[in-house]
Amino acid sequence: MNRMSFSNPRRLVALLAAMALLGLSFSASAMTYEARQELDLSRYTVTDPDASYFDVDARMALLAQTDNDLLQYNRDQLQHGFSCQQALQTPALDSVIRIPGYYPQPQAWELASEPLFDFEDTMSNLAGAYVASGDDYYADCVVRFLDKWATQDALSDFYYSRRDPQAWYSTESMMFAAAMAYSIVRPAIADERPEAITRINHWLNQLAHRHSSIRGGENSCCNNHFYRRALYASMIGVLTDDDELFQFGVSAIYSALSDMLPNGALPREMARGRRASHYQNYALLYLVNIMQVAYRQGYDLFELEYNGHTINEGVQFALDTFDDPAALGDLATHNQYRGFLDDEQYLAWMEIYLDHRDDARISRYVSQKRPIDNRSAGGYATLYFMDPDAQERALPEPKPSEDGVPRELAEY
Repeated sequence: MNRMSFSNPRRLVALLAAMALLGLSFSASAMTYEARQELDLSRYTVTDPDASYFDVDARMALLAQTDNDLLQYNRDQLQHGFSCQQALQTPALDSVIRIPGYYPQPQAWELASEPLFDFEDTMSNLAGAYVASGDDYYADCVVRFLDKWATQDALSDFYYSRRDPQAWYSTESMMFAAAMAYSIVRPAIADERPEAITRINHWLNQLAHRHSSIRGGENSCCNNHFYRRALYASMIGVLTDDDELFQFGVSAIYSALSDMLPNGALPREMARGRRASHYQNYALLYLVNIMQVAYRQGYDLFELEYNGHTINEGVQFALDTFDDPAALGDLATHNQYRGFLDDEQYLAWMEIYLDHRDDARISRYVSQKRPIDNRSAGGYATLYFMDPDAQERALPEPKPSEDGVPRELAEY
């Protein structure tokens, strides 16, 4: 991904100076990598390895009988058209993965990333088709597809250095895209393909341990990139009944709440300057998904207060900056990049959040963009989470054309 902002001395000095003016101390509250390793999270154990990040059976039953126009539209769009044979023809990435950085070389990054995006699309689309149709064909295809990659030990060989971490970053979303889709379909197929399930479980577990063992740089150890790693760790931890991975995922919530400023800002994301608001939202995209995974294991992190903060403070600060960038105060320029608000994939966390708390502002944002999907973080969020009473009708906006602006999470 990009050269992280805290490696830029001028930007770091400017941020610290602004915080000083506000009477804020990042260093006093920020959780270091070492402090995070010392957290006692032993009470967070996997309680149900077969629990996906939402109740799949209950949601499928609801979708089968709903008269909500929007959910019917979303369901009908996903029920047909995904070819398993075509998916299985996709070659596994079993050689060294090396990706150029996004900001220095955006075109080269996009070209090199296409196979990774195709993988994420395949996972999300097949899982969505299974939920929409109830047809085990799609569930079986997810397992067959992942078994092919597991058999070839794909994704395990990626280039990483502090100066060139892009492949490490890029494989993060592939891992949680696979884990979240797999969690949706595995119970339906486990008895039919037990050997494949064993191989996939082992592959995902080993991959997660290897990938997460890399500490990262001064910032990627602890910022939104850490939250991304924590997302795949939480879901794979559940799937493979691995408390260590699950606790790694939960630690991201404690880290974020520890770092949070009194106004709800996440300082490591504020350091992104013109994209500070965007990166506050970007962090929430992963944090809220982790909380949802934990919720399904019986831990309500949406209500967790740590170091005097809850996630809702971070949510409300993000919404404040969406409504008026002046809410950033002296933490970042008020000339904020706002293009992400026009791209529904960045709002997927909002559908999940509304499943736990009513929020008029969040409802306003998502109502303009439904149906919402994110091919890696949360999948078809509207289909999986929207309350049928929340919005009866909506005219979905057309997706950008193939030759238009790519719908990629290019935050690298």
